[in-house]
Amino acid sequence: MIQRIQTLYLIVVILLGAVVPFFVNLWSDARGNEIFAENAVFVSIAFYAVAVLGLLGIVLYKNRQNQFVVNRLNIILNLFLLGFFVYRSLNLSGETIVSEKGIGMLIPVFSIVFLVLANRAIKKDEDLVKSVDRLR
Repeated sequence: MIQRIQTLYLIVVILLGAVVPFFVNLWSDARGNEIFAENAVFVSIAFYAVAVLGLLGIVLYKNRQNQFVVNRLNIILNLFLLGFFVYRSLNLSGETIVSEKGIGMLIPVFSIVFLVLANRAIKKDEDLVKSVDRLR
């Protein structure tokens, strides 16, 4: 349902996962070549998985518990992706010239923030429904 705020947060996560990584560079190597998500197969698959889990979270709007669990799985996937980026940036193989890190390495951080905001809104909706059930 588009009128709920968590749906808007999940749409931002979908855009961050499916669109943004292919337009901003993740890092630049020692020769100055910019590496985008489409140049690394694992990274592009992980970003598409983030987008698909975000879409699945939107589709599961009727079952808030499952929506909450899917968002948590998406947070875990983003943490793995962030860990890969940190490992990649710290484990430079014998470069004498330091390669540059791109803004695309921060995409999982932004996705995690929006997923946490979505989970907070889902929890708020669930608490509201439980409080109304007590009044009946």
